[in-house]
Amino acid sequence: MLADVTSSWRIRRRRLLRRPHEAALLSPVILTVLIAVLAFATPREFAVSRLLPAAPALASSMWSVAGTVVLGLVCLLTVLGLAVAFADPGPLFTAAAITAVTGAAAYAGHVRLQRERTLVQVRSVADVAQQVLLRPVPGRVGEVEIETLYLAAAAHARIGGDFYEAVDTAHGVRLLIGDVRGKGLSAVGVAAAVTGCFREAAHDEPDLRCIARRLEASMVRYSATLPDRDSGERFATALLAEVPHGGGCVRLLNCGHPPPLLLRPHDHLALEVSDPAPPLGLAQLWPYPRRTEVFPFAPGETLLLYTDGVVEARGRDGVFYPLADRLPHRCDHHSLRRLISHILNDLAAHTGGALDDDAALLAVRRPLPGRPRTHPGARSGPVGTHPLPPSDSPVR
Repeated sequence: MLADVTSSWRIRRRRLLRRPHEAALLSPVILTVLIAVLAFATPREFAVSRLLPAAPALASSMWSVAGTVVLGLVCLLTVLGLAVAFADPGPLFTAAAITAVTGAAAYAGHVRLQRERTLVQVRSVADVAQQVLLRPVPGRVGEVEIETLYLAAAAHARIGGDFYEAVDTAHGVRLLIGDVRGKGLSAVGVAAAVTGCFREAAHDEPDLRCIARRLEASMVRYSATLPDRDSGERFATALLAEVPHGGGCVRLLNCGHPPPLLLRPHDHLALEVSDPAPPLGLAQLWPYPRRTEVFPFAPGETLLLYTDGVVEARGRDGVFYPLADRLPHRCDHHSLRRLISHILNDLAAHTGGALDDDAALLAVRRPLPGRPRTHPGARSGPVGTHPLPPSDSPVR
């Protein structure tokens, strides 16, 4: 699945980042050798050896405690060698300084390693929590194939304020994609509240309007518990879709969200509803009922749902990403995985690998009759993180 694509550029990026890091790990050794050579090569009046305590101090910021102590001993032996070579007791004062600095550096290294272990544990817990909040979507839900992509703008995060979900119900396959106003943990909490409500309401409610009312109520209740000053101004755009079992249509209810794209064999069509509803959390400002509209959705066609983080991603020239214009001409010949990979790489080339906002994509296709089904074990999910992969990332 698409996870193979994103994992390939993650590994590649780690290797590129590891090279300068590995060179930095050798800097204490290089500093020790440089000072030692200068100390032996210059007259003793220059007292270059007094700089040697800097080596174990530097090592404590990146080495283990044992490595820092060993380097301190090497520096100490170097100073003692200078004292013997020049028959000068002066370097002995430097030896005392090296001993003191090495002891302090070893303790500092011990504290640093403890904090790093704690940080790794916290990140592991956060990673599991994020996977629970935005759980992976199967490669096939009911009668439709699905592929997803999530790119979080926040560093070291897998999810943010964007959300999506797909549920197979007795009424058909029901889909949700949306974007919470704002960023940070409060936006993640709102997204979790909305998706959690959708997972239950999608099975219970007879139509999309009832689901939207449930989502609205859940959003308002959760926002009321937030301590933020602007919790009363928090809202989320959302798009609800329903693909009936055996039907050739898709029902849409748009709550202030960018319109989805219907990718047909020879063209692309934006499914603009004639009467869009306000975003979730702002229903009190709209006295009219939400409406569901029906659009044709034939086998072999693809429905592409996305958040504004995709179409509002700016390039180096400040131009927004033209999603509809950059899609392949014959999307029916592309698997959903290849389609999402194409958008991922093209978005990276457009933005230079940087995102200012979270971005999510949800591609849904009704397969042609007789077409082999996606392997039931295949998964798709929140597989992307900021920054974007390089534009030449392979598509496997």
